[in-house]
Amino acid sequence: MAKVLITDNVHPICAETLQNAGLEVIEAIGASESELKSIVPDIDAWVIRSGTQITSDLIDAASRLRAIGRAGVGVDNVDIPAATRSGVMVINTPDGNTISTAEHTCAMMMSLARRVPHAAASMWGGKWDRKSFSGSELYGKTLGIVGVGKIGKAVAQRMQAFDMDVLGFDPLLSAEHAEKLGITPVSFEELMRRSDFVTVHAPLIDGTRGLINEASLALCRDGVCIINCARGGIVIEEDLLRAIEAGKVAGAALDVYEIEPPGDSRSALINHPRVVTTPHIAASTAEAQERVARQVAEQIVNALDGRPVASAVNAAAVKSAARPEIQPYIELAALLGRVAAQLHDSPIKKIGVCCRGDLTRRFGDALLTSATSGVLSERLTSPVNLVNAITLAEDAGIPLSIEMDDAPAGYSEVISVRLFGATEEHEVSGAVFGGEDSRIIEIDGFHLELRLRGQFLVYRNEDRPGMLAAVGDILARAGVNIGSMALGRSSEHEIALTGMLVDDEVTEETIRAIQSVRGVERVNLLRV
Repeated sequence: MAKVLITDNVHPICAETLQNAGLEVIEAIGASESELKSIVPDIDAWVIRSGTQITSDLIDAASRLRAIGRAGVGVDNVDIPAATRSGVMVINTPDGNTISTAEHTCAMMMSLARRVPHAAASMWGGKWDRKSFSGSELYGKTLGIVGVGKIGKAVAQRMQAFDMDVLGFDPLLSAEHAEKLGITPVSFEELMRRSDFVTVHAPLIDGTRGLINEASLALCRDGVCIINCARGGIVIEEDLLRAIEAGKVAGAALDVYEIEPPGDSRSALINHPRVVTTPHIAASTAEAQERVARQVAEQIVNALDGRPVASAVNAAAVKSAARPEIQPYIELAALLGRVAAQLHDSPIKKIGVCCRGDLTRRFGDALLTSATSGVLSERLTSPVNLVNAITLAEDAGIPLSIEMDDAPAGYSEVISVRLFGATEEHEVSGAVFGGEDSRIIEIDGFHLELRLRGQFLVYRNEDRPGMLAAVGDILARAGVNIGSMALGRSSEHEIALTGMLVDDEVTEETIRAIQSVRGVERVNLLRV
């Protein structure tokens, strides 16, 4: 009988579901790491919330471990690379908390607008004060949503029912997808300038840490309201307090804090009459806790039975980690995705991958994930990898497709990555030579061979004498050495594509000089 360890307080439906599936449940709530090391060698799966830290040492000790299930969204308390290396599937429940968090955000926004908590506190104090708590309507106001993922979309949908105009900032939000959601896509700066209410629904990463700060608040119109039910640290609390005291910000509603629980140093903010606070309870509803507990248990059962798992955050990575022969192609797919994204200037409407060859066709899903991570890593400042790439693409409304075909003559395995936009398409194909040498073999229909390393120039030009000499002269005068070079020609011999692996930094001035050569149509400096 397979054994499942539970080390955090999870709704009882989790253990019940596991036991009904014939699994033995071991509960060790609050066990220390040393205690866990004596338990985990005999377990097949592990269920946690946010309290347990699953380290690489614990994963190494759990020799039978096949799956880790997080009853909730965040998996930053799990060493995912270590789990992936050991072939352990990491599962979460990304949809279980969405409704609860979105509803709490809306409740906080309405409470802030109408000053409900402070009016209620006044009544509890025996007062009947109708003058001090005059609020404002949401009707006709502009709501800015920073991060238009599942929760951001759910908030938008609900607040549109109040006839709010909704702006959205998300690096992956395309105009087409935003239109379907009834959201106006804008830059972060424009969102801050135009919004009456700003709500944050983004992860805490380097790109979002301190995003709401003195400088960004200064962009806002007077009387803006700030809501954060996402992660502490996205809002600089000292800057927010100063903006409230100065009258720039009319009020704030906070469910999360830089330090939890917030200490005495935050008492001025927590106790401010223009601030509504709750103790990180956005996801804490009976329905959400039961939902995530049931979902994680069902997925653990599926994982141990070898059935498909809906929310395995590292499924593709685990699949590829177990087969070292596909590793060079995983890397190739990511590199091709990066090159294609650097060639593609406009918003991406679709990502396609074609696997040609017996090996790559068997691992098509993993290669699609890797290519998608390469593409999105060129568009986002936040980390993109095999764990989150597909989810990020889905949240952005970017469809993914995969095709299978036979390998072309002269190659055993070829991967192609194709990007579709409203006004442009780009396709980059590559192969692996000698087991680890990744090379481009085709760009946009031009056949040429370039090693995928360092930086290289790619430019289109008229296919006539003197073009290569003109570009080479510019590079020589700029002190740029050409390490290797490849040429591709159109079938009509009218247009050529030239690729040069360069050893030195190429400045914008040099690129403009090449672009000014008569007959040169487009210049790209690509880095991988």
